[in-house]
Amino acid sequence: MAKIEKFKGYEGKTPIPKPEVPPSANVVTPQDGLPVKYSGCEGIGVRVVHPSNRKAPAENFGLVMFYVPPHVVLEPGSHHTEECYVIMKGSGTMTLNGEKRKVSAGTFIHLPPWCEHGVENTGDETLEIMICTSPPNP
Repeated sequence: MAKIEKFKGYEGKTPIPKPEVPPSANVVTPQDGLPVKYSGCEGIGVRVVHPSNRKAPAENFGLVMFYVPPHVVLEPGSHHTEECYVIMKGSGTMTLNGEKRKVSAGTFIHLPPWCEHGVENTGDETLEIMICTSPPNP
């Protein structure tokens, strides 16, 4: 296990000024999200926290739940945004810059900008992936 470091807190000038009145939190579920279809894939995404979702309009990142049915593939591609995939349920194979990697619940995959990535659900249940993107996809 790695050495545990002490959290240093937020020091110095902040990039976003603190408002006089704290903003309200947005508490949502995937049912509050906006469905999105990715071309060439039978999976469905739900924009849970995203600029387009008026119930949780994030400015600096997007959070999508991606549901991939059994034996469905999202072909590899790349883009300028940075992402983190978290496998929430199920198992599959990710293609990362041409290399195959098995993934299952509890796996985190950090994708720097332009890292080629795709996913295939190799299991018999829906593969559920939480995707955090910064900046958010359009």
